[in-house]
Amino acid sequence: MDEEKVTPSPAEETVVTAAAEPAAPPPTEQTASAEAAAAPAPAPKKLNVFDKFFGITASGSTFKAEIIAGLTTFMAMVYILMVNAGIFTAWIYDDAGQPLFQIIPDLTYGAMYIATAIGAIAGTLLMALLAKMPLAQASGMGVNAFVVYTLVLTSGLTYANAMVLTLLDGVIFVILTATGLRKKIFEAIPVAVRHAIPVGIGLFIAFIGMQNAGVIKGNSSTLVEFVSFNLMADGFTYGAIVAPLVALLGVIAIAIMAKKNVKGNILWGILGSAALYYCLTALGLAWGDATCKAVFTKIGETFSFNPFGAFADWGTQSVGQVFANGFDFSHYLSSHSGWSLAGVIFASALSLCMVDMFDTIGTLYGACSKGNLLDENGAPKNMNKMMLCDAIGTCVGAVAGTSTVTTFVESSAGVSAGGKTGFTALITAACFFVAMFLSPIAQLIPSAATASALIWVGVLMMGSVTKIDWSDAAEAIVAFFTFIIMVLGYSISKGIGIGIIAFVLVKLCTGKVKEISVVTWVLAALFIATFLVSSM
Repeated sequence: MDEEKVTPSPAEETVVTAAAEPAAPPPTEQTASAEAAAAPAPAPKKLNVFDKFFGITASGSTFKAEIIAGLTTFMAMVYILMVNAGIFTAWIYDDAGQPLFQIIPDLTYGAMYIATAIGAIAGTLLMALLAKMPLAQASGMGVNAFVVYTLVLTSGLTYANAMVLTLLDGVIFVILTATGLRKKIFEAIPVAVRHAIPVGIGLFIAFIGMQNAGVIKGNSSTLVEFVSFNLMADGFTYGAIVAPLVALLGVIAIAIMAKKNVKGNILWGILGSAALYYCLTALGLAWGDATCKAVFTKIGETFSFNPFGAFADWGTQSVGQVFANGFDFSHYLSSHSGWSLAGVIFASALSLCMVDMFDTIGTLYGACSKGNLLDENGAPKNMNKMMLCDAIGTCVGAVAGTSTVTTFVESSAGVSAGGKTGFTALITAACFFVAMFLSPIAQLIPSAATASALIWVGVLMMGSVTKIDWSDAAEAIVAFFTFIIMVLGYSISKGIGIGIIAFVLVKLCTGKVKEISVVTWVLAALFIATFLVSSM
């Protein structure tokens, strides 16, 4: 009997076929990745013109972070507008605290306030647009004191002459940066001198601040002395101790705020000191103190709410003086020889360049290291461009009528706040532009308040003293001579010169002549010649 052929139903056929086919493998990471790669990529975020130019998103930053950083930097360094104007319009006082003469005659606070702001805006914009780095520039502390107290007061040059030397400093700095000679000169300066320069400048600045506030006074027997707070002393007047007291309390307040990481502590210290000064002076006015009465009388006679008065003064007293009267050295030559002038020009140009160079390099390394803005070799990114910004900024500042424009160490406050690009610097420059129109308010800041800032900056600059190897007698004497001559000799350039000469003599007498480079020999010889033919 034949077997009956069974034909499966369509349903059964489907089941059999499905069972016969191998099961599909479970999805793996590779297949998931392939599917993700095959999927269309999301459209890239459209960047605006500022983001494209500054690379804000690419740097991992945001507009909010950059703006906050720019404001932080401004708050940390805006004090320079008031302090620099105060230094350039400083007076010399007698032992009794009475004004004798203004160091730079007929130069007003408003003119220097605007000149300082113009220098800060120009230098900071260069840093924003050329180097595209989150750093800001303004007239450097220390160099401004060198210009006023060494070039004008001690050497006898005019304000316009000093601006010519500042312009020369900027031009030389441009050449040194473009040719690479900057590095060779930097290496020729002994390490001990390099470390001592900021220490000496810091002490010099603090000393000037104390003098301006009357904390340190002249004395015929000991030359200088600390102000007396003796209420029982003959001739004691309440008004005579207000400024010294405010300056000392102000610097202590700044230190306390710095310890507590208060942003803009120097600015708040200045403003707080100013408020305390007027409170104490008003109290003296109520008691009938003549000195306190004179303070308010002077304000009533000179104060103006018109911010454009400062621009007018700047236009007639500062801007362009470098070309109008800067090359006229007849005032100096009337009492000095041509060789003496040549020596002053050489020593001053060298000092300005050295101070500018060392200050800039140290600031760039310090600020950039705080924000991870160093390259693979540990050097600040866009180093040459930033150095060029300093050089060009100095040239612009000289034409505007202010001293060397340099990168501010306070820029590290903005970097620490998150600034990574030039947009931070752009915000800071914009703030300085607005501040230009606030000169009437700034003019009310007393010298006692700005003295607090000067003293505190001196404290900050003392940090380099730990870099000196005091256990090495050779290095110790070189460093000591460098900064002690700066302070007691009232001259930054003389301190640098003595330091370099001392280095050469020490190496010669200890049998280490090979450690003296050719450039160092040249610098020492030039300084010796300068000391012999000029008072610097």
